Amino acid sequence: MPLFEKITYLGLLVIILTTAPIGIRAEVPPVATFSIVATDPETGEIGIAVQSKIVSVGSIVPFARARVGAVVTQSYANVKYGPFGLYLLEEDHTPDSVLSMLTQADPQRDHRQAGIIDHKGNASSFTGKECTAWAGSVVGKHFAAQGNMLTGPEVVEAMAKAFQETKGVLAERLLASLEAGQKSGGDKRGRQSAALIIVREGWGYGGLNDRFRDVRVDEHETPIKELRRVYQAHRNLFPRP
Repeated sequence: MPLFEKITYLGLLVIILTTAPIGIRAEVPPVATFSIVATDPETGEIGIAVQSKIVSVGSIVPFARARVGAVVTQSYANVKYGPFGLYLLEEDHTPDSVLSMLTQADPQRDHRQAGIIDHKGNASSFTGKECTAWAGSVVGKHFAAQGNMLTGPEVVEAMAKAFQETKGVLAERLLASLEAGQKSGGDKRGRQSAALIIVREGWGYGGLNDRFRDVRVDEHETPIKELRRVYQAHRNLFPRP
């Protein structure tokens, strides 16, 4: 993209984020959530796993694109972070710089939490100072785990440890990370929904998109356990590694 067009787009980003009706409203519940964004350098897969005490978290938090990266937006989520974040990653901005641009342009940034990873495995996380405690993150090689309204920092620490120590495909490692986060306390309000997304170029249905795994549990007493069951059913039907 020519430099002038790129500058124009970034200017438009600032205008949209600062003028669109994205303020905190009473009818919009916080997406008190723990999530992980990650990559597998061997397969090129990029993935997200998330759980929350809100219905249909998979329709709010995760955004991913093969050969580009992944974005999660939570707390009082600003869903504009997803498409704009992926665009900026595609334009070779680093996750750190993408988060900086998105949050600096957002007047409600103190209420936001976000995690970003690029296709190279570089990751970054942001937690606004007004996010409900406990809120924070752990960023490591090829992953970023973040959460808000959690029982404590042990949740994201357990997520990071499980991701790093679990063997197998990326989906298995992400599910193990969610399970570890829940076992360590999870969302202090409880459980309701969960989602798993894995993107890989040309590995979606019929090889026509990048949606390799896209499974969700929108309303369940034990959403992570149910998510693993649904994932296994999907893997049985589409048994690619």
